[in-house]
Amino acid sequence: MNCEPDSLIVSYLCRVKKLSIQLTADGSHTLFVPEIDEHYHSVNGAIQESYHVFIKAGWQQAPKGNVRIVEIGFGTGLNALLTLLCADVPVEYYTVEPEPLPLDTIRLLNYAEILCPGKEELFLALHTAAWDTPVKISSLFTLYKIRGDGNTCTLPGNAGLVYFDAFAPDKQPGMWNPAIFRRLYEAMAEGGILTTYCAKGSVRRMMQEAGYSVERIAGPPGKREMLRATKQ
Repeated sequence: MNCEPDSLIVSYLCRVKKLSIQLTADGSHTLFVPEIDEHYHSVNGAIQESYHVFIKAGWQQAPKGNVRIVEIGFGTGLNALLTLLCADVPVEYYTVEPEPLPLDTIRLLNYAEILCPGKEELFLALHTAAWDTPVKISSLFTLYKIRGDGNTCTLPGNAGLVYFDAFAPDKQPGMWNPAIFRRLYEAMAEGGILTTYCAKGSVRRMMQEAGYSVERIAGPPGKREMLRATKQ
């Protein structure tokens, strides 16, 4: 499989959309944003990182049954795709994103080719689904995309799992504040889990002040630690 995106299209994205597609160490793509000098995923492996942080440390640890997930930062849709493919119980997946990526960019990403070859339509369905309304992607997975800011938008209640996947605190500081962690705490069910790739002490303290029990656990490849918080 050729994992390198078309060079002419990438050149267009760099000039017009100010994004570039890059290959990470596990063969999957990520996007690079020059304006903030930031990648959407770890260059040590985009799929590896998302699986470790949100599936292994989150989905596999959360209470099962009818699962309601809230994601802060839809981005490329990789976390949603991994969750969709793992779903063995009904899932309501709410994801918050203020700036959706262009569909032309999404079509170049190779996640579906790697994770579900022959079923690429599942990945596209996540991105073509209407905003601010529930859309059934599969028999077990209902997607609700919220176009807005996690600091101010209406969040669903009784969430059993939160994926916190904003850009890093030094790149997007407005998304890492005590108020948003209090909002998420209030929106979660007892025993619910919040997981994020970040391991900064300031973020851990914000979570603790919001009421969470917070633990540092092993991070994905290339990162020593990450945070997982539980609503007591």
